[in-house]
Amino acid sequence: MGSQPDPVKKKYGSLLDKNLENAVAACIGREFPRLGGPRIRELCARMLLDVVDAHRPPRDRVSHGQVVWMAIPLDHPPHRYQRVADLPLVPVVLDLSTPDDVHRRLDRKSSDERLREKAVRLCEQAHAQGGLLSNCDLAELLAHSDTSISRLLAQHERNSGQLVPRRATLHDVGTALTHKRIICYKRYAEGKEPHLVARETWHSLEAVDRYLGQYDRVRCCRQQGLTPEQTAHLLTCSVPLVQEYLRIDDELQAVAKEPAT
Repeated sequence: MGSQPDPVKKKYGSLLDKNLENAVAACIGREFPRLGGPRIRELCARMLLDVVDAHRPPRDRVSHGQVVWMAIPLDHPPHRYQRVADLPLVPVVLDLSTPDDVHRRLDRKSSDERLREKAVRLCEQAHAQGGLLSNCDLAELLAHSDTSISRLLAQHERNSGQLVPRRATLHDVGTALTHKRIICYKRYAEGKEPHLVARETWHSLEAVDRYLGQYDRVRCCRQQGLTPEQTAHLLTCSVPLVQEYLRIDDELQAVAKEPAT
């Protein structure tokens, strides 16, 4: 004789099925009936809720002055025809306002200095959490134009010789690509080994080798008397890119001619 069903479970067990995951799975079943059976629908529902949870972290993770922002994953460089909407975005928690920011304002620091300090901090915080911010991200967060952000960060990189980890420098997206200059300068002017250059510029060793190799090829073409257009055709790259490396070469040659102190 089979066991008798538990009357309590029979009455109240269905209450456990009243949850968001099952509601999403049921919706998927109605809208996409050919997608699969119950296990596939449950898996899809769980994956959708994981995305929602990533976009809405618990309130206790975010303090006063902080903001949640969706950044481009550090390990997802851009590809042709790739849209941001197709990327698995990374939620990062950023310090939009800190006591140091307030002290800079009280100390009458210039608006450019305060903006630069914030932009650098946000980029480094996003990078530490596996994401990268673009100049447009920073413009929206800091209520300034992307050209102003780009100008200040490029100036900071030139003056400090240190890269700010953002999409423009690590993913070659946008303008002000001063990372090529800094990488070449550290290698040829400061004499640092490529692995050290990679660590100091937030780049992989492969990326550093690629930039240095391209610089060497452009410089070799210049020494052979080729024009920028001929060099670009020979190396199958753009003329602006060749001109950028030529400017780097001009600077390095000027440094080499400076008398030793």
